[in-house]
Amino acid sequence: MQPTHNVQRLLDLYGTMSRIRAFEIAALNAHKEGVVPGPLHVSIGQEGVATGVCLNLGAEDRITSNHRGHGHAIAKGAGIQGMMRELFGRDGGHCRGKGGSMHIADFSVGMLGANGVVSGGIPIAVGAAQGLKMMKSTAIAVCFFGDGAINRGPFLEGLNWAVLYNLPVLFVCEDNGVSAFTETDTVTAGPGVVARAGSLGVPAVTVDGNDVMAVDEAAARLVAEVRAGKGPRLLHARTYRITGHTSTDAAAWRNPADVEAARKRCPIDRLAATLAERGIAASQLAAIRAKAEAEMAAAVDDAKAAPWPDEALAYEDVQDVGAVRYSGVQA
Repeated sequence: MQPTHNVQRLLDLYGTMSRIRAFEIAALNAHKEGVVPGPLHVSIGQEGVATGVCLNLGAEDRITSNHRGHGHAIAKGAGIQGMMRELFGRDGGHCRGKGGSMHIADFSVGMLGANGVVSGGIPIAVGAAQGLKMMKSTAIAVCFFGDGAINRGPFLEGLNWAVLYNLPVLFVCEDNGVSAFTETDTVTAGPGVVARAGSLGVPAVTVDGNDVMAVDEAAARLVAEVRAGKGPRLLHARTYRITGHTSTDAAAWRNPADVEAARKRCPIDRLAATLAERGIAASQLAAIRAKAEAEMAAAVDDAKAAPWPDEALAYEDVQDVGAVRYSGVQA
């Protein structure tokens, strides 16, 4: 079933993308201020993929993410306060301040976690899908990964296993054309992810990832097929990240012409133009953006004021090491 792109659905898409963008800008500013430890991997310019896919998921569905997972978590419904506190390493973060930017998880909304290992979320999603099938659940698993992940073993292993057991999993490749600092085409043999998926029997669809309406439509169709028991599917979303690899990367290696072209294809601006054609006033869209910015500013203030985690809890829920002591703290 295809989604009906009435004005309310378009506003929902616009609102989620605006929240993702506002969160990451607020986080980048906090990093520059020196209050967020460690670098951040943001997805500015890619908001349409997470938003268009997750609007078609229910609370019972699971997702896994990669090291660039803020947008996936927000689109799936993760709490903003817990996310921001996690970035700050503070008590009350979704992972108790221990995971940071690359390892945010919120099981309460089916967000099984971001992953600092490239392609690491693929086998986790496949395992979740197998568990859902064994429980005879109607829920599905969705795995987000970048184009660089298709050159790693878990991609082949994950798709192979999903096909063999006809698992309810949707693979989503966010293809921004870059693997860290390297153009993916220069290190990828063959025609790419769609051909590789097809060779294993996984039907795939390519879509403009910066057209959130197109992502929404393709995701709706693929999610319905997966949920109907037709087996795994793959969504190949072409997009572009206008920032560097991390918050410490000025992206001087980027071709300025490519960045400028990508800015003109911004998924948020493109949807704003569509909404304007549907009669939505610019002031209404500005109010949506302002609300998102205020929400994130409040989350930053909350995170700054939140206490640091208790040192005595440093080794809880990390690894069971019995009675071994580290620096006087019993694990």
